[in-house]
Amino acid sequence: MKTTHVTAITLAVAAMLGACTPHKPPVEAPRPVRTAEVRYDATREANRYAATVHSRYEVDQAFRVGGKVARRMVDVGQTVREGDVLAVLEDSDYRLAAEAAQRQWGAALTQAAQAESDRRRLGSLKVDGSVSVADDEHADSGARTAQAAEEAEARKLELARNRLKYTVLRASRSGVVTAVRFEVGQVVAEGQPVVAIADPATPEIVIDVPEDQLAAFKEAKFRATLASAPDESFDVSLRELSPQAAPQTRTYRARLKPLSARSLPLGATATLMADRVLSDAPVASLPASAITQSGGQPALWVVKRAGNEPVGTVELLRVKVHGFRNDEVLVSGPSAGEQVVTAGVQKMAPGLKVTLPGAALAEADSTLDHNTQQAAR
Repeated sequence: MKTTHVTAITLAVAAMLGACTPHKPPVEAPRPVRTAEVRYDATREANRYAATVHSRYEVDQAFRVGGKVARRMVDVGQTVREGDVLAVLEDSDYRLAAEAAQRQWGAALTQAAQAESDRRRLGSLKVDGSVSVADDEHADSGARTAQAAEEAEARKLELARNRLKYTVLRASRSGVVTAVRFEVGQVVAEGQPVVAIADPATPEIVIDVPEDQLAAFKEAKFRATLASAPDESFDVSLRELSPQAAPQTRTYRARLKPLSARSLPLGATATLMADRVLSDAPVASLPASAITQSGGQPALWVVKRAGNEPVGTVELLRVKVHGFRNDEVLVSGPSAGEQVVTAGVQKMAPGLKVTLPGAALAEADSTLDHNTQQAAR
């Protein structure tokens, strides 16, 4: 009984002492935040395009007449010079046509000579009245008709000889053969492309530009790299931009030439970098997630710290937005070097204590070192 009485008195005294102690709210720990440093620079836009290397001068060679291929003189990769024979068609039919045209022209030439002789003879007889005026005019008309027929047959002979000559396909320019689309024994049509020749001395970078990037592409500066040498870039300039979009892809074909003479492998894969200055006024590029509002105006949460203190407070600062680029926003207003909150901006409040991830980690390491030293003592 005596022990129970002492315990009750002790609990009563403890309750009285607790009632007299004032209540203190728990101290809220600084909230760690993700930030980005404000850095000003001229506004630039960079785009990358997949490209290929083509020759500026690439020609599809074709026979100007149709027929069966008798000989093929070239293969892919072979270098040819202007005038070299590429292929030959069977020409027996064209030789027969040329011979027939030759004989027709000979007959027309004989008729023209006979008609001219008749005209001259009748002209001499007209002086003494041996022939009528009508006969003389008839002879003159016949001579002119025969002369015109002779000239027409001469043109037909020239065409027949040309068609015979066209059975031999010759290179129209010097270069390298990039494609051969026929074989010996194949019948090809007139004008059908059979051999492609490209000039390797005039390489170009060829890309297809999307419609929504066309205006920016015209104002950009360009550099290119090859897939085989990604560390070696070179300057190129826009030489040609198609005024009309391709009907299938709705893109615009652009051709760019190297500013300095260089050898590029035809058909190689390349990457084109297009860099454009959007504005000369310096702006800061920040993650778009950092933007919030203050009174209907764009704003940012800026971390204010005293010196290098690990803990700071956030302050809402109105800024001017100059535009958006992918997942970034271009702004001006905050001072260069300030830290801007980029995540969880909807949970910020003026004066809220925050700590930067790097600062929090440094503080934790300092505390750990201090505890270790105390334990060693």
